[in-house]
Amino acid sequence: MSDDKIRVSRRDILRGAGAAALVGATVPAQGAPAGKAPAGLSRVGPGPVECAFELNGKQKKITVEPRVTLLDALRDRVGLTGAKRICDRGACGGCTVWVDGQIVNSCMMLAVDARGKKVTTIEGLAQGDKLHPVQQAFVKHDALQCGFCTPGMIMTCAAMVDQGKAKDRASIQHELAGNLCRCGTYPHIFTAVEEAAR
Repeated sequence: MSDDKIRVSRRDILRGAGAAALVGATVPAQGAPAGKAPAGLSRVGPGPVECAFELNGKQKKITVEPRVTLLDALRDRVGLTGAKRICDRGACGGCTVWVDGQIVNSCMMLAVDARGKKVTTIEGLAQGDKLHPVQQAFVKHDALQCGFCTPGMIMTCAAMVDQGKAKDRASIQHELAGNLCRCGTYPHIFTAVEEAAR
């Protein structure tokens, strides 16, 4: 390398990035006074907050700290243990629930963000004793082994079927990309979804 070229080391880049991050963290957002929430948003906490939402068709009211995830609230505060904590970073789909009809990794959503919304878990998918078609197809085609991923897998598959996204094997595989089955029962799962979609 010639002497007239500027040399920049990794250390220089990291120092610059650190300085930029420090400045960004200390300067308030333009137009928003320091210490106040932007328009349309409200501050909660740091103490416990009342959280009311519809859970599996019934109104539910719990008190949680703002840092509590929806997954922890469902499992520890409400006692619904269908949604599983597996990766705890939104990568495996084991904690999948529906929030206002959309699939959500409940380990990545705060419980306070579910206030006023409609939450459906695997426990609320069946209508009384009548299983959802996806649940029936999972049983028929033995689409589970250890069963740990099954609640999240069924919630994703049921949303896919209900929304008409299970058009063919390729679309089913695409929609299930966020759900992992460590036992490898994918062929049975795909077959179950195809039957439920019909």
